[in-house]
Amino acid sequence: MPAAFDEAHSLRSPSGEAPADPWHALRPKEALERLEVPPHGLSDEEAARRLAAHGPNRLPQPKTRGPLERLFAQINSVLIYILLVAAAVTALLGHWIDTAVILAVVVANVGIGFVQEGRAEAALEAIRGMLAPRAAALRGGRRVGLPGEELVPGDIVLVEAGDRVPADLRVVEARNLRIEEAALTGESVPAEKSVHPVDAQAQLGDRVSMAYSGTMVTAGSGRGVVVATGGRTEIGRISGLIAGVQELTTPLLRQIDAFARILAVVIVGAAAAVLAFGWFVRGYPFDELFIAVVGLVVAAIPEGLPALLTITLAIGVQGMARRKAVVRRMPAIETLGAVAVICSDKTGTLTRNEMMAATVVAGGVAYEVSGEGYAPEGRFTRDGSDVDPAEEPLLADLARAALLCNDAALTRTEHGWRVEGDPMEGALVALAAKAGFDAHAERAAWTRLDAVPFDAQHRFMATLDRPVEAGEGAYVFVKGAPERLFTMCETARGADGRDAPLDRAAWHDEVERIAAKGQRVLAFAGRPAAGGEDMLDFDEVGTGLVLLGLVGMIDPPREEAIAAVAECHAAGIDVKMITGDHAATASAIARALGLDRPDDVLGGRDLDTLDDEALAVRVREVDVFARTSPEHKIRLVSALQAQGLIVAMTGDGVNDAPALKRADVGVAMGRKGSEAAKEAADVVLLDDNFATLEAAVKAGRTVYDNLRKGITFLLPINGGESASLVIALLAGLSLPIMAVQILWVNMVSSVVLAVSLAFEPPEPDVMRRRPRDPGKRILDAFLVWRVLFVSGLFTAGIFGAYRWGLAQGHEPEVARTIAVNALVSMEIFYLFAVRYLDSPSMTLRGALGTPAVLIVVGAVTTLQLAFTYAPFMNAVFVSRPLGWTEMAVALGIGVGVLVMLEAEKLVRRGVVTLRGGA
Repeated sequence: MPAAFDEAHSLRSPSGEAPADPWHALRPKEALERLEVPPHGLSDEEAARRLAAHGPNRLPQPKTRGPLERLFAQINSVLIYILLVAAAVTALLGHWIDTAVILAVVVANVGIGFVQEGRAEAALEAIRGMLAPRAAALRGGRRVGLPGEELVPGDIVLVEAGDRVPADLRVVEARNLRIEEAALTGESVPAEKSVHPVDAQAQLGDRVSMAYSGTMVTAGSGRGVVVATGGRTEIGRISGLIAGVQELTTPLLRQIDAFARILAVVIVGAAAAVLAFGWFVRGYPFDELFIAVVGLVVAAIPEGLPALLTITLAIGVQGMARRKAVVRRMPAIETLGAVAVICSDKTGTLTRNEMMAATVVAGGVAYEVSGEGYAPEGRFTRDGSDVDPAEEPLLADLARAALLCNDAALTRTEHGWRVEGDPMEGALVALAAKAGFDAHAERAAWTRLDAVPFDAQHRFMATLDRPVEAGEGAYVFVKGAPERLFTMCETARGADGRDAPLDRAAWHDEVERIAAKGQRVLAFAGRPAAGGEDMLDFDEVGTGLVLLGLVGMIDPPREEAIAAVAECHAAGIDVKMITGDHAATASAIARALGLDRPDDVLGGRDLDTLDDEALAVRVREVDVFARTSPEHKIRLVSALQAQGLIVAMTGDGVNDAPALKRADVGVAMGRKGSEAAKEAADVVLLDDNFATLEAAVKAGRTVYDNLRKGITFLLPINGGESASLVIALLAGLSLPIMAVQILWVNMVSSVVLAVSLAFEPPEPDVMRRRPRDPGKRILDAFLVWRVLFVSGLFTAGIFGAYRWGLAQGHEPEVARTIAVNALVSMEIFYLFAVRYLDSPSMTLRGALGTPAVLIVVGAVTTLQLAFTYAPFMNAVFVSRPLGWTEMAVALGIGVGVLVMLEAEKLVRRGVVTLRGGA
């Protein structure tokens, strides 16, 4: 067995560095000799031996956890334990409906996590689906078709337009071979392949001598020798990165988990202390005391909190779905609200992944071209003023040449315009349409007699076309690389329409000026055909050519992305572009997008020279990273996260998938994104629009605001209920509210009222704040104060109503019914107060509320009237009908709470103002 096989599967060392002689740096003959491949290809026997030695050409199956292990991992949460305790307590009390409700919340929470656990495995499956199912190989001098997984190192593979490359190949023969590699490199246009070796340190996008597994051949044909299969291919390496990336817990789940632990300790500790005090100090009968302590636990546990969390996130998810963003993992919608940095791929995310002619130089005059992608609509301007193409004959000549020396076509679909053929040629068809040409009619008016197809070696395409009506008098049109056409032309068309000697230096300067804007430049030339010339002789094509001009093309930024970047900056969010494209192109797009430092570009090679400490500094200073690999993207995201920042990563290619999984929020493009990227992401944008991501950040901040309002609403209610029970037990008084009545309030009115806060609209300044600190606890100083203050109000209201009822001579059952109604009344008025934590609630806007608030207030009022007056409810909850006076007292207590809270807001705002003035 050739020793070179080990090298064939070792394109990189374990550290990720390329060996001294990587395949792209070898000559084709050297690669074949190194793999010991005969000219006619491997024999079937030799291929079988190599297949046995190195395994099939498929990605390895990762180890995954079984269903039971995944299920137990979801249950292993303090929050779930608290819910199970609550369910056990309510079951102990015999309230099976409440038990069923709590268990339903547990099942919902566990089920969501269980389903989402397999996202990484799905991402790997999506990559496996990219491997070619069939391949054409040269075996024993014969072309044979075989399953892609049977390819081995040393096989000579034949590829042509429409094929998916089945393994990593060193190209040994190329005929106009172009391969779409955007999923791996981020480049908008297909890469031209050749047999010539490149520098050993060349980045992935510059390895023109290589064809990589999973990419698509868009034009031409070629042959390549297999140098890597299965998990050792470039795409296999990326799948390994995905499997090895550790996903991070969202800030919300970390905070909820910490909060649940603290809450569990406080509840258990308080219950134990009350039980010990009642048994040893007061001498209560143990069974009565135990039931009372159980009531305390029921009162203290916020049964509605998990439901509030799930429902608030679900509402946010539904809202994003209407905005064409699919949230695959619910907590991700809230995490977006904490994002401090958005790392975005360029191609297909910030740009449309559609080439567009942006600059035209004809007759020495420069024109700017507007439009979007392949849409055949746009304007020409010169020095900022609009130009009518019909009055510019030189511009029309160049546009006609661009249309006829072209094999692409544009078709309209439900998602916009799509190119059939080469993307750059599609952009030229759109350019001709903007110049006033009907592509179909113009092409029908000409007959193509002959053509020289584009080839990477001669770097031009030429066509021989004759007008249909004239019947004679053909023309030669040529397009290609500027440096190639400059050598083929002796003259150039001037602004006056006359031909003059070609000033190569001036035209080179023009090319450099266009290229400096990140545009890819094509040159165009033409000449009348010689008499009787009805075929193109390759050696004679350049005879008498006249340079018509230049066209600069770019994948332009989306207009909406420019506005979205500005919105992100206003919200204190840094936007960083991480792309595999060239530095000049990335810089130009960054400048157009309005990134802060578009000219400071860090390349992949620069990143390799930085240690972690230096990278931590540069990653904050630089906004544009070019020629990056998947490893670079993961390292950049990790460097930002190490500084305590919440990072969102957007992308559409397979090369983006590992970083999407690593980021706190991975965002994939839904229309043009790869399946691997979608499966690795938390959010999928159906419209491939960066502006939708900005809207998602706004929705995430709103979700967090509303969730915080809901917690601020629920905790004081539980605090007031618990405090009233503790005071009664410690003071030796009768309970003002029974445990069964507390369950009624908690599971019916409290949860229903809290859920209405999930529908609250965004605060006016939601996108003008700095991103919140992910380490900031939910129970911050303000919330602790609000819980204590409002709990005190609720405790006073409950006890006040109960004691007033007893003072009026009512039985304890009637007094408790008054206390329960006072509690619900306080909840309703507190709901209106908590909708505006800092601004006044006693306004017309505050009184009207939202439709959700008004609906739930009406529903809770109806349910509470049933609790008070329906005989069957009286029997179940030990309640009694009340008179008008008792109901008015309960209502008045609620109004009093609202007045006290409004006064507290005034005092707090005054204190803040004084501190600001100081």
